[in-house]
Amino acid sequence: MANDNPVPGERARILLKTLIERYIAEGQPVGSRALSKYSGLDLSPASIRNVIADLEEMGFVASPHTSAGRVPTARGYRFFVDTLLTIRPLDTVEINQLEGQLHAESTQKLVTSASQLLSDLTRFAGVVMTPRRSAAFRHIEFLRLSDKRTLLIIVTPEGDVQNRIIFTDRAYSPSELTEAANILNQNYAGLTFDEIRKRIHAELRRLTEDMTHLMTKALEAGSQAVHESADDVVISGESNLLEIQDLSSNMMRLRKLFDLFEKKTGLLQLLDVSSRAHGVQIFIGGESGLVSLDECSVVTAPYEVDGKVVGTVGVIGPTRMAYERVIPIVDITAKLLSSALSQH
Repeated sequence: MANDNPVPGERARILLKTLIERYIAEGQPVGSRALSKYSGLDLSPASIRNVIADLEEMGFVASPHTSAGRVPTARGYRFFVDTLLTIRPLDTVEINQLEGQLHAESTQKLVTSASQLLSDLTRFAGVVMTPRRSAAFRHIEFLRLSDKRTLLIIVTPEGDVQNRIIFTDRAYSPSELTEAANILNQNYAGLTFDEIRKRIHAELRRLTEDMTHLMTKALEAGSQAVHESADDVVISGESNLLEIQDLSSNMMRLRKLFDLFEKKTGLLQLLDVSSRAHGVQIFIGGESGLVSLDECSVVTAPYEVDGKVVGTVGVIGPTRMAYERVIPIVDITAKLLSSALSQH
């Protein structure tokens, strides 16, 4: 029976690193001949087979039924990522190109751009958990559309604009609408709509009943607008995963994966956990706790606005991914998104 926490020796580490690198590059089980050629070790095929048998007993590699070669297990990938991986930093040109693509006039567009960028660069699915919203407003305006229809325009602290139509019992004049907006902007800007509702209850008694009605409608619509304004998770490039043999060969697995993308709840929980950790996090196979990601790896990094963590960026792909490239892409995208949002 295998030891609970076996640690491979130096030769085994080199062979495991070589095996995983060859498997990531070629997607085929790796045999002793390839290991002899690429490892740089002066070992006989029999010695290599013995070391690989030990690695298999430790749970780092497995034998597919159809081949004499071996493939990494989730445990093998974990040891590789934690101990053996050599990260390939992005060069200055690549970083400048990334920076050039993360410019937009709104938070939502920046988040969408970051998600698309992660997908384009890795050819996997890019995911971004949108910033946790304050549910407050910076500025409000009313615009009369018709006798009993008024447009409520809300500018959030992040600079995003939300619109809602309010249906009222009577028509309000432009001057009444301006007065209502002025009351809210001068006295309550920066507060959440729920906070305003509590504070304003007593103060509204000083207003006319008609104005109270308009204000109440505005607070209800405003609260709904900021809570519903954006997806919690933006996903780009899901279709890339259809082209990956490791995933597309099993339709049941693909259905579970796309069900996860559609419902988003489990994915949001994983990204939320990642946002509370420091730096890049890597979930390999079952480590994510999500059955639909058993054959996938998720690489995430938190991003900030003015020094405060507000969300997470990430990439979802097969466990057989080029970690040395994906990790710095996720890391740099998180840093650039932090910078762009902080300047926004």
